[in-house]
This record gives sequence, C-alpha cells and structure tokens, in this order.
Amino acid sequence: MQITIRDIGNSKGVVLPKPLLAQAGLIDHAIADLSFENGAIVLRKPAKEVRAGWAQAAKALFEQEGEELLIGDFSNSVDQDWVW
Repeated sequence: MQITIRDIGNSKGVVLPKPLLAQAGLIDHAIADLSFENGAIVLRKPAKEVRAGWAQAAKALFEQEGEELLIGDFSNSVDQDWVW
C-alpha cells in the first residue's frame, strides 16, 4: 500500500486508512507510540493509556468514602512560625 506524504505547515503528515488502523488495534485510540526502527517508521498502541482508569477509580473512591479527606483534617497552626 502506498500513501501520500503531505505538507502540513513546516511539517509533513500522512492519513492512515481506517482498515489499517483497525488491524493495528488503533481505531479507538487518540494517541499512539511512534518510533524509528531498522529504517522504518513504526506506530504502535501505547503500552498503557495515559491516566487510564483514573476517572473510574476517583468515582469508586468517592462512592466508597464520600467527601471526606483521605488524610483527614489537619491544621496549619504551625505555619505562623515560618518566615518567608
């Protein structure tokens, strides 16, 4: 398969066909790992999505603990001795 390398400002870009992205398992990903290996440009699924699962974990924590602070309430009374 050949694709066109296009000018995009001062850079270059390519449009990847959807079937090719599907074969690589990248169809639902917003990011990918890009590298240059043995004379080839290689595009891969990231090992782990950035912040994967954070939203679900935060929601589960909230549902389990409510709105209480995880480290408890603490005072800043000793801060008055600090000189800035």
